[in-house]
Amino acid sequence: MAKDCSFDVVSEFDKQELVNAVDQVKRDLTSRFDLKNSNSSIDLEADKTITITTNDEMKLRNIYDILQTKLVKRGLSIKILDPQSIENALGGNVRQIFNLRKGLTQELAKKIVADIKDSKLKVQASIQGEQVRVSGKSKDDLQEVIKMLRANEDKYDYPLQFTNYR
Repeated sequence: MAKDCSFDVVSEFDKQELVNAVDQVKRDLTSRFDLKNSNSSIDLEADKTITITTNDEMKLRNIYDILQTKLVKRGLSIKILDPQSIENALGGNVRQIFNLRKGLTQELAKKIVADIKDSKLKVQASIQGEQVRVSGKSKDDLQEVIKMLRANEDKYDYPLQFTNYR
């Protein structure tokens, strides 16, 4: 009897790479001529949020661009950043908080399972907490599911990874 193969669809990021990217941005804030004396800061808080504080919105956009560049260079998706609205901070500064997306939401997991079922491949998909387990008899079918999910990744607006492929 053939053994079932499976993999998990998850949305995670490497915490150490995120810390390294934020540290690189901090170094850039002290060395770039346009940001040197702007009283700018970037803080990573408990792997849940990143807060950028600076003088004006133009500098805020520049720091955000630097952050995106550092994330991409470190192999992290910029889709993990969920930007909140820009707010005023003390001393005439502006602040923007970026929530970090980790784990699949229930709605997204249901959408992924529905898309897998609509693909008419001979696989089963089940929601297990913040991940989706996909199993089937054929590894080819599982690879087709991965290919289909990667093609639809923009539709989900979440970074997807595929782990525990067995």
